[in-house]
Amino acid sequence: MTRHRRWFLPETPDVLAILRKQTAITMEGMEALLAWSRGEPGAGDRLRECEHRADDRKRELRAALTIAFTTPLEPEDIFELSTELDRVLNSAKNTVREAEVMEIGPDQAISEMAAELVEGVRDLSEAFEQLAAGARAAATEAADRAAKSQTRVEKIYRRSMSSLVAVHNLREVAAKRELYRRLARTSDDLREVAERVWYSVLKES
Repeated sequence: MTRHRRWFLPETPDVLAILRKQTAITMEGMEALLAWSRGEPGAGDRLRECEHRADDRKRELRAALTIAFTTPLEPEDIFELSTELDRVLNSAKNTVREAEVMEIGPDQAISEMAAELVEGVRDLSEAFEQLAAGARAAATEAADRAAKSQTRVEKIYRRSMSSLVAVHNLREVAAKRELYRRLARTSDDLREVAERVWYSVLKES
C-alpha cells in the first residue's frame, strides 16, 4: 500500500497589505480631523469611527505576525509601525474629544495643523506602498517628506502659541493651548512612524 505524504506550506499572510489597510483608514481619519477643523458637521464622529476600524486592522496585523513564516521586514518593525501609526490616529481623536469636553471649536491654526498632518500621513502611505513594492529608497524618501510635516506643524504651533498672548479670555487661552499642544504631539507621533521606516530599511540593508 502506497502512503502519500502530505506537505504543508507555512502560512505567509501579506502583513504589509494589512498595514496599508490600517494606513488607508488612518488617512480617512485624518481627513475627518481636517473636516472637523473646518466646521463640517459629523466629522468628529467619522474620526471616531475610523479609529475603531483602524484598531480592527491593528489586531488583524498582530494576529498575522504570530503565524507568518517570513515577513518582508523584521516582525518587530512591522509591529512598531502599526503601533506608532495607531498613536497618530488616537491622538487626533483625543484632540477632538478634548475640544468637545472644553466646549471650544477649532480655529485657523488648528485647521492649518490638521492640513499638515493629512499631508504627513499621505506621505507615510506612500512610504508603505514603496516598502511593499521593495523600493526601499523611494520608501525612505517618502518617510523624509512625512517627517518634514512635523517641522511645519511645529512652526504653526509656535506662531499660534505666541498669538495667544493677545487673547484676554483666560478660558479660551487655556483651551487653545491644550489643543495646540495635542496636535503638536500628534505630529511628533507621525515623525516617529517616519523614523521607524528609516530604521526598518537600515536593518534590512
